[in-house]
Amino acid sequence: MSVQVQSYPASDFPSDFNTENYGVVLLKGTGVFSVDQINYSYEGCTVLFLTPYQKLKLISETDDPIFILFFHGDYYCIEYHKEEVACNGLLFNNIYLNPSIKLTSENYEYILGIFDHIQYELSEKHLFSESIIKTYIQLILAICSKQKSGSLEEQISTGRLPNKNAAEFQKLLELHFKDEKELSFYSTKLNITNSTLSKAVKKEFDKSPSQLINERITLEAKRLLHLTYRSIKEIASDLGFSDEFYFSRYFKKSVGCSPKKYREKVGISMVAKMSM
Repeated sequence: MSVQVQSYPASDFPSDFNTENYGVVLLKGTGVFSVDQINYSYEGCTVLFLTPYQKLKLISETDDPIFILFFHGDYYCIEYHKEEVACNGLLFNNIYLNPSIKLTSENYEYILGIFDHIQYELSEKHLFSESIIKTYIQLILAICSKQKSGSLEEQISTGRLPNKNAAEFQKLLELHFKDEKELSFYSTKLNITNSTLSKAVKKEFDKSPSQLINERITLEAKRLLHLTYRSIKEIASDLGFSDEFYFSRYFKKSVGCSPKKYREKVGISMVAKMSM
C-alpha cells in the first residue's frame, strides 16, 4: 500500500494498531490515546502524526469516527520535502513534543475534505493523480506545521519557560545518547539526584528520563535504517552496542519488529541515495 484513507468507528478501532506507513489521524470528541505506551488526552478536533511502527491505542469517550491517511515513505518522502513543509521533527519524529495538535473545527473540516479529494484521485487513477495526491499530502503537513509552530510560539510569548533541569537534560541527551544510557550519568552532569532529575523531566515531557533515553536511541536506529545503507552491525556499533544481536533484541523490544524487518518494510529512503 502506497497511500490510503481509512475510517473506523471509534468502537471498532484496532486494540493494538501499528503499520509500516506514516499516518495522519483525525480525531474528534474526547478520549485518551497512547503512542508507544505514553498516554495523551484529547478533546475537540485533533490531528495525530504517526511514524512507521509506532504503536497506537485509543480509548474514545464519544462515538465520532476516526479517519487515517496512510502513506509509505517510498511514496512521499518526509525527509525530501522537509524544507518545503518544515515538518521533520515538528510533526514527526520528535520525542519531546506531543505527537498531536488541537485543530480548529474549520481546519479539521478542511483536512477531512482533503482526505476526500485524495480518495477521489485514488479512484480516478489518472496520469496526474499521483502528483495531485502528493500535493495534497504536502498541503496537510504545511497547514499542521503552521498551526503547531504557532502554538509553540504562543507558549513562549505567554512566558511559559521550560524547567531548567529538564532543558539541560534534553541538551545532554542529544549529545551523549549513543554512549551514555544510564540515568546517573545525566544527573551527575547536572549535579542533582536521580530523583530530582526524574521529577523535572516527567513534569516537562510526561516521560521519564529512561523512557526518553530509550526513545532517542530507537529514533536514531530507525533513522539510520531508513536514511542510510549502513549494515545493521555498523548501526549497532554507531549506537554504542558492542553486540549486533543485543542491539537487534533491544530494537525489537522497543519497536515490535527486528531491524532487518523494519528496513525491509519501511524501505531505504531516496535521501540515502542522494547522500552517497
